[in-house]
Amino acid sequence: MGLALLIDFGSTYTKAVAVDVSAEQLLARVQSPSTVDTNVMVGLQSALNQVRKELGLTNLEECRFLASSSAAGGLRMVAIGLVPELTAEAAKRAALGAGAKVLRAFSYHLRRRDIAWLEELRPEIILLAGGTDGGDAEVILFNARMLAGSTLTCPILYAGNSDASEDAEDLLQAENKEIVVTENVMPELGRLNVEPARAAIREVFMRRIVEAKGIHRVRDLIGDILMPTPMAVLQAATLLAQGSPKEQGLGDLVVVDVGGATTDVHSVAHGHPSDTSWLPKGLPEPFAKRTVEGDLGLRYNAVSILEAVGADAIAVQCGASPEQIHTAIDRLTRETSTVPQSTEGYALDVALAKAAVEVAVQRHSGRLEMVYTSEGPVNLLYGKDLTTVQYLIGTGGIFARGSDPRGVLCSALFDAANPFSLRPRRPKMVIDQSYIMYAMGLLAGIAPDTALRIMKRHLVDA
Repeated sequence: MGLALLIDFGSTYTKAVAVDVSAEQLLARVQSPSTVDTNVMVGLQSALNQVRKELGLTNLEECRFLASSSAAGGLRMVAIGLVPELTAEAAKRAALGAGAKVLRAFSYHLRRRDIAWLEELRPEIILLAGGTDGGDAEVILFNARMLAGSTLTCPILYAGNSDASEDAEDLLQAENKEIVVTENVMPELGRLNVEPARAAIREVFMRRIVEAKGIHRVRDLIGDILMPTPMAVLQAATLLAQGSPKEQGLGDLVVVDVGGATTDVHSVAHGHPSDTSWLPKGLPEPFAKRTVEGDLGLRYNAVSILEAVGADAIAVQCGASPEQIHTAIDRLTRETSTVPQSTEGYALDVALAKAAVEVAVQRHSGRLEMVYTSEGPVNLLYGKDLTTVQYLIGTGGIFARGSDPRGVLCSALFDAANPFSLRPRRPKMVIDQSYIMYAMGLLAGIAPDTALRIMKRHLVDA
């Protein structure tokens, strides 16, 4: 197997990684400002021209192309379920594992004001779930009827009570809604079945978002987009943790991926309680889990980071006034391809990244909640206990090219001031300095041993 070109159409940059698969060598890594909102070919050709120049090639016709896309921060999605901590949560997990950005999760009966909110928001897909197989059908059919009567035009993915699927399909098709029926995300109480829904979401992602962003124009050159970029990173993280047939993995790990539109967190670990006195509550956690924080991005959502931590906190880190911070962040959100050119610019990016990482990892990690019983206080564990993971990995531009990658990654660690948030305590901290995890997730599909060995060589101590 010869040269592979691994491409990502991102919100801020179009990236390309060239790998000699037979020699297991990383040959080139380039990026160019993304042009997905105008002509996607411009950014792609710029990246490919850089690859040609670095490799001394006149053409790339013999290359194997593999591509992912995270343009616009992924698929904007709404999840609808029955009980918040059960089917609504199951629906949300299915969405997050498939490259979607969950804007909101609804439970129980949809109200008219919920429909009005949805009509104004215009999500790109709706995941409709609710009820175990053979269980409650009234709520999901009520919600299907409400969606059928709306002005929404996005695809509706039905992943609820299978006994009600035909009636729901009839209700929605009668109003010319696009509906895709898949398996129930929770066929039995407490048992998750999210993979069929994830597969359907990925298919919609490819068909709708890739078309909407004009990425279909590159098919003649590179073929189809294989998957959303966050899924490629999760695939890389899973390979890195578990290993391949011929190469040992690293063990339990957490990956933090800071981007221009979102901050994603991936954990590949069972997350069982490290203290036997803690009682797990809620749905079982997936071994490979991803969460995406659509309000935490260094460019498109810098304002949301500012709102989350306050201008004063950012200003202290940057040595600037709150007014200067507001002005700088306003510019970043308008000029999303901005690359820092000064000490002040780098300091602002680091401050924003630290805040984004802290909030994102806290949201992803499990938490303890103390309750009082007749036998005394008991700690309930919700989510994954990540305190004992062996590795904490940073990926994204802020880690590959930023001025303080270790400081940013340290923001993910356990904080004694917030002991109920079960973030990593003493992991080995490394960074994806070559910014290749998405690429190795793509390569894993055809050469997992090679992808794993290249990743391990290019992770460096933070």
